[in-house]
Formats: sequence, structure tokens, C-alpha cells
Amino acid sequence: MSLYDPSAPFSRLGIPVSQFDGENLAGIDGFHVHNLCEQNADALLRTWDAVERKFGRWMGGLSWINLGGGHHITRPDYQIDVLVKLVQDIRKRYGVTVYLEPGEAAALDTGVLVTTVIDIIYNGMPIAVLDISATCHMPDVLEMPYRPAIWGAGLPGEKGYTYRLGGLSCLAGDVVGDYSFDRPLSLGDRLVFTDMAHYTMVKTTTFNGVRLPSIVSFDPHDDACQVIRTFGYDDFRSRLS
Repeated sequence: MSLYDPSAPFSRLGIPVSQFDGENLAGIDGFHVHNLCEQNADALLRTWDAVERKFGRWMGGLSWINLGGGHHITRPDYQIDVLVKLVQDIRKRYGVTVYLEPGEAAALDTGVLVTTVIDIIYNGMPIAVLDISATCHMPDVLEMPYRPAIWGAGLPGEKGYTYRLGGLSCLAGDVVGDYSFDRPLSLGDRLVFTDMAHYTMVKTTTFNGVRLPSIVSFDPHDDACQVIRTFGYDDFRSRLS
């Protein structure tokens, strides 16, 4: 979608190649390329081929090249050998330092967000209100959008009982999505969202004064939980004055 497209019309990220002044790069130390999302190394090869064809003649005077993020290097099928060879070739050819931003990959498939059902209503379909918020606690659900996974839940209609899961803020569109379950949901039921340790944690907000989730570590060896940090009204107030 255009929200995440650095080359979308009227983009603020750089200038068109037609306006690129290659005769005067005073003050420019490097190039930053960022167009991948959850990709393997073959996509990076195609990206680099295009970048080198368009900008290769100016790379000799640079000190670094940043190949951006979106590299799923921790995925079992990721082509590490292809990535290593590409980085080595770039360094040898242009004498630059090569940077990667595999931030999501470092925390891929880690972290959970535990929520509790605090109300159930019916408005055209069953709606379960949770004690978390899509807009506050996982804004990518609304921005990208995407559908986070829940342990034991299925697609709408896949299992016997389908619910729309809503957040607790005043935003009408604070909705996580529609999920199905093996049994009816009840007040107090806990739902566990998975893969929450990367963008979800860094993009949380206290919109409406909604409290941020506590951060807890879990040791699978002895089932011990340790509360690392809790948040309250003071955290919300301190951002305003």
C-alpha cells in the first residue's frame, strides 16, 4: 500500500532520479535503500541490481551503503549465503561499509500480548470488547493493515463461534478483527496475541489515557514470570506537561 511505498507519487523520501545531481555530492556520505518487507535474499538481489544500474557511477566516492530493512534473516529458509556474498561483493567493488536493518528479524515470532475479555455485546454479530486497544497497543493493525494471530483462534467461520474483537478506546474503528473459536467466549477469558515483540512494542501510544501493557519476561525452564515494567497514569501525564 502507498503508506509504505517509498517511491509512491509525491513521496517525501528523497528526490526523483531525474533531479539527482551526480556532479555535486558534497556532504553526501552514503546511499540508503529501503524497499523490502519480510523478504528473502533473492528480493534484495533484484533491488541491488536496479540500484546499481541507476546509481552505480556515483558509489565510488561513498563511505557507506545502507540496504535498509525487511530482511527476514532468521527465517529457516532465508538465503544467508546469498546475502553474505552480495555484501562482500559490494564492499570489494566500492570500498564501502554495508549496513543492514534486520530489526524485525531479530524479534521474529517472539513476544505475546495477553488480553482479557471485559464485555460481550451483540450488534449484528457477537462483539467481544478486550482490555487492550488496536490503536494504542498494535497500531499496525489499522495502519498496514494486518491481522495478528491468536493462539487457538481461526478465521471467521472456520470454527464454531465467530466474534469481532474490539478495543477499549473511544475510537469507533478500534477493532482488531474477526476471529472464530471452538467455544463461546465468556467474560474473563484470556486471549493471547502472538508475534508482538517488534513493531507492536515500539509503536504503542497512550491515546485516550489508555494504559500501556506491562512488560513481563517468561522463563520456560521453570515457568517463572518476572514483571520488568508496569505503566500507569503518570506515564500518560508526563508526556503532556
